[in-house]
Parts: sequence; structure tokens; C-alpha cells
Amino acid sequence: MNAVDRTALPVLGASEPFHFPRIERHLLANGLELRAVAHKNVPVLSAVLLVPGGTAADSPARPGLAAFTADLLDEGSDGRSALAVSDAIARLGADLDVDVGPDATVVSLTSITRFTRPALELLAEMVIRPNLAEPDVERVRKLRLERLRQLRDHASAVAERALAKWLYGDHPYGHLGLGTEDAMEATGLDEVRAFHAAAFIPAGSTLVIVGDAPVDDLLAAGERAFAQWEPRPSMATVDRDAGLREPPPATESRLAIVPRPGSPQSELRIGHVCASRSTPDYHALVLLNMILGGQFVSRVNLNLRQDKGYTYGVRTGFDLRRGLGPFVLQTSVQTEVTADAVRESLRELNDIRETRPASGEEIALARASITLGYPRSFETAHHVARGVAQLALHGLPDTYFEEFVPRVEAVSESDVSRVAAQYLRPDRMSILIVGDRDRSASSLTDLKLGEPVVLTI
Repeated sequence: MNAVDRTALPVLGASEPFHFPRIERHLLANGLELRAVAHKNVPVLSAVLLVPGGTAADSPARPGLAAFTADLLDEGSDGRSALAVSDAIARLGADLDVDVGPDATVVSLTSITRFTRPALELLAEMVIRPNLAEPDVERVRKLRLERLRQLRDHASAVAERALAKWLYGDHPYGHLGLGTEDAMEATGLDEVRAFHAAAFIPAGSTLVIVGDAPVDDLLAAGERAFAQWEPRPSMATVDRDAGLREPPPATESRLAIVPRPGSPQSELRIGHVCASRSTPDYHALVLLNMILGGQFVSRVNLNLRQDKGYTYGVRTGFDLRRGLGPFVLQTSVQTEVTADAVRESLRELNDIRETRPASGEEIALARASITLGYPRSFETAHHVARGVAQLALHGLPDTYFEEFVPRVEAVSESDVSRVAAQYLRPDRMSILIVGDRDRSASSLTDLKLGEPVVLTI
């Protein structure tokens, strides 16, 4: 019997070609685009409705209105109560999900293929004819207000909210989906109804249907359910492209603190407005991020967690949106090492773009981490439907998923070095700390980042 050398990692093989199923399209007379994919592994249907706009479509005076409205879609529709709608979903063996991101609202319903027609009809009913009744609005308002109050005690939630506001100011990306307590208190039923009528319109929206049936049958079922969807008059106006506006210039002050007296930890965010999803350097940025802070063996995690013991974990990410999205490094560290963690984080950011660029070995490992498990992203009908919806949101070609792995494999060392230098600017990054100001103030002075701005959230 041959001995096995367990000190050596297995040799990585080449990636197998990935084939994404064919996408068929049909445009309804009302402007709704249908996209259908046959997925024959299991008898499951997944329908995903993409409505452009998202939180960026909120009016400046009503941050959180888009998500508030979306929360009400399953609170009763077409005269049925919330309990009746919930019962209808259960009888179909279905799962409903409503997600409101910066650029779109996505409503998903997954059921069994033999319930295709009633499932799509129920989805259409909730989206087109929600009750939006006063008692439901008040109940959801109370839930959202309570959630906002709870999040005051979560440093990570405070940091996310503060960073969005600091980086983007009054830009449509400058607030989170939950909005603010003042806006929630002030939002009236008429505003919710007006926003729904203005935002939930068929033209420009996309319905993706994936299931164990011929694509012609799926398209026909989608047309039956949504052909009667027509826009309604509204007193509100919604800018679906609001996120594309130019963000404000970075503030002169690079350091900000949200005081939390007595906190044993500092919630740390380092970042800046960076790039959009349409950048031609997308694949190189994915690879760069994996090396820098996108996996457990990334540089920043091995430094701050494994070597220094400052944190349980640290990660980085490019949140690439239709408009210019942020690059953010985020972690939570012991209060006493706040300044040291900032210093080491900035050093890692400088190193990868200047003195210690990504090596061939790092790139090979990161590439394998991204590509070898890539097909798992499309195991279920729901995964496929969500993927096709993302193609619609960002205007990507139908061949995008099949081209993803080859394009990542084509990224060179020089490409990674170039995008690191181009998209990472540590000298311009904002540093946000949510923690005990008194215990960290003196050590932060040594960083020479200037006097910190005190934020109130």
C-alpha cells in the first residue's frame, strides 16, 4: 500500500466548462419582459420579478419608503387578508421572498411545477393589487420602528448606516432600506399607495420563470398571469435611475467616530466610493478582493486575526451596483487595538497596490476558490432565476455566466496589480469607528489622520 503524503495539498485541476441553460424571452404588450429557462432536475418552479428602483428610488424626505412598501405586498391583496394570503402560499407549498436592494426590488415565489398557474397568479395579485390598507400599514410601521430601535444597540448596524451616510451624503445611496425613525413616523398611507403606483409598473420590469416545463409553457403561463398589469395614475414620481447620479466628492476629514461609551470593541469600516458593476475590470476586481479579504486565507484576515489576534474575522468587498458602489473593509476589534487595526489595514491596502503586489501563487489559489465551485451557484431553480434577474438588472449578455470562469482564468498578475493601483486609494479612504472614543482617542492621534469627526446616528 502506497503511503499518502498529507503534507502536500492536492494539485488543482483545470475547470470543467460550465454550460448555462438557454434563456428565452418574450415582451408583453404592457412592457413587461418575460425570461424563461427550462430546469428539469426537480419538479420545482421559481418566479422572480425584478422591479428597478430599489432604495435609491426613495424620495429624499422619505428614506425607507421603497422597503416599507415592499413589506406590505404580502399583507393582504385583492381584498384578501394577510392570513388568507399566507394560507394561499402554504397551500401551494411555496416560499415567498421580498428583497429590496439599492437598485431594485425583487419579489420571488418558489413552488411546485404542477402549481405553476396558481403560483404565478398569486405572485401577480400580490404585486399588482396589494390591499395597502391602513391597519396593515400601521402594523408594519410599528414593526419597522421597533427594528430601527433595536438596531441602535447593534454596533455593526450603526456602522453600516453611518458609513452609507458619510460616503454618500444626500445621494440616493446614502441611506439603508430601513430608513429612519422620523421618516417611518411621517410616512402616510397615501404616500405608500402613490409610491406603489409609480414604482410597480410593468414597463422596464422583468419576470424570470424557471421550472421543469418547456419554456413556451412557462412564457405562456407568465403572460396569462401578468398580461393585465397596467400602470395606474400616481401623484408620486420615481426615478429608477437615481443611483446613477454622481456621488459627492469625498469629505476632507478622513476619520469619523460614532461614540459608544464603555464599549469593549470598536466596529471598524474603511472604504471609499469605488466603481460600478459595469466596469470592464469586474473579473480582475473579484480576484483581487479574494486575495485581499474575500476568504479566510486572505491577507487581511491572516494578518489581523491569525497573526495579531485583534479580531475574530475581517473581510473586504466591492459592492458594485448600477451606480458607483463602495469598496469596504470591515471588522470588529478590541477597543485597545483600534488604532493598530486601522494601521495594519491601511498597510495591507498599500502593500497590495504598491510594495507587495499579489503573487502568482496567491492568484492561483484565489482563482481556484472562485472558479472550481462556480457551478454550485446555479444548483436550484431559484438560483438560476435570481441569476437571470441579475443579468436583466445590469444589462449583461445571456452568455455572461458561461464566460465568467474563462474571463477569471484570463486575468493576469499585471491585471490584478493594475486594478489594485487604480481602484484602491488608501490615502483617500474614509475610516469610521463605532466605539469608545475616550479609550481610543489618544492612540488614533498617532495615525495622523486629523481630528476625528463625531457622528450622531
